[in-house]
Amino acid sequence: MSVRPMTGSDIPAIAGIERTSFDDPWNEALFGDELGRPDRSWLVATSPDGRIQGYGGVMVTHGDAHLMDLAVEPGVRGSGLGRRLLWALAEGSVALGARRMTLEVAASNAAAVSLYESCGFDIRGRRRGYYPRTGDDALLMWSRPLGPHLDAMRAAVAGDDLVLAIESSCDETAASVMRGGTEQLSNVVASQVDFHARFGGVVPEIASRKHTEAIAGVVDEALEAAGVRLSDCHAMAVTIGPGLVGALVVGVAYAKGLAYTAGLPLVGVNHLEGHIYAARLLDPGLEPPIVALLVSGGHTMLVHITEWGRYETIGRTLDDAVGEAFDKVAKLLGLGYPGGPVLSRLAVDGDQQAIPFPRPMLRTDDLNVSLSGLKTAVIQYVEGERSAGRALRLPDIAASFQAAVTDVQVAKTVRAVNEHGARAVVLAGGVAANPFLRERLRGALDDMGVRLSVPPMDLCTDNAAMIAAAAHDAISAGRFLGLGADAVPNLRLGHAV
Repeated sequence: MSVRPMTGSDIPAIAGIERTSFDDPWNEALFGDELGRPDRSWLVATSPDGRIQGYGGVMVTHGDAHLMDLAVEPGVRGSGLGRRLLWALAEGSVALGARRMTLEVAASNAAAVSLYESCGFDIRGRRRGYYPRTGDDALLMWSRPLGPHLDAMRAAVAGDDLVLAIESSCDETAASVMRGGTEQLSNVVASQVDFHARFGGVVPEIASRKHTEAIAGVVDEALEAAGVRLSDCHAMAVTIGPGLVGALVVGVAYAKGLAYTAGLPLVGVNHLEGHIYAARLLDPGLEPPIVALLVSGGHTMLVHITEWGRYETIGRTLDDAVGEAFDKVAKLLGLGYPGGPVLSRLAVDGDQQAIPFPRPMLRTDDLNVSLSGLKTAVIQYVEGERSAGRALRLPDIAASFQAAVTDVQVAKTVRAVNEHGARAVVLAGGVAANPFLRERLRGALDDMGVRLSVPPMDLCTDNAAMIAAAAHDAISAGRFLGLGADAVPNLRLGHAV
């Protein structure tokens, strides 16, 4: 796609797209009247063969740009063309002296509202009955300062963007500074695990309070360790979801405050997408098509990645997450929290075939998994042994349980690779630190000639480096948050933030 200034000969094609896009379209005379005015910038987007696929125009007055029109032909909507046109118009607006951009959009036009919000525009007002033909309201939206956003996008495209990222979705308060999406300058994590251990799991109220206490110090330490000032950064990034709502709110509110005071663009990152990008930090040559196995205390899913930023969830747990099951079994056995590491260590000295725990859904024709039945089997086995007065063989229980979990995860991942023709697999999330799962999955994929990419141990658990890595691609594509953005605790992978 190319973007160039609009000319008079473009108007018939533009008017055709206009009629398919709006209930009250501009006519050719109106477009013709716009061309040549010194305070206007009109652009068209064309396909490789020169066909016009979209257009837009702005008027600049008193230091503000007013987006007058923006439309793309139906067949290419959702392709990113509208976003590219909008930022190209922003570039032209800045050249004409604009600092910010405003626009009106029909309240019922959800796709357009979503596009503008994902470019950092906030809704600042509503004009009721603004569109006389439909009676629809108009939402009045304003961008944040355009210049810093354009600077960040240019730096990201050049691979030189400096991003300060914050992660606070659960019980780790983390901050990181990264250059170009790959050069990690700092990665600071303050863990709350000791505060939650006595309760056998994360207590949301405690997590929120501890994030509040730690976040300023963690961010300061990340900047100091990186040897940069906040004003050196091109953008702020923050985990916007999914996660514990109170924990997310702390990080999002702090990031918005810093972004506002420092005049920095703000980027929202999906926590699960961050885990996938953690693998690319160690393996920069990793390219789709990829199957990702995300396994943590809150999530267990298989994801098909056709290109970076486009995700399809193709399998998921029907009940417990893998990490959650490890925690519950460890709690049953009185082994403390978190359960994954202690069970993994015990399993080294155990016999994985000692106890024939079930492999639920191992042979079903889908890619979903279930762990509640396995967990119940462990409970029944432990109760039976205790009723019989026999001592529990903890290493054997740990090894047999771990093997049952792993067998199903590996089998479903192999099935996903075969069904979707993936050339690589990403193993990510906190449970990716489990050595047995890593070894078994690597062995299965080696036999198929499929590459396995696993983040280093310190990037398997929650961290902000993975958020900064994902933010780099978002900035390159012109995806930002406005200051009205809120945490989204149930945010799904692949959905716009």
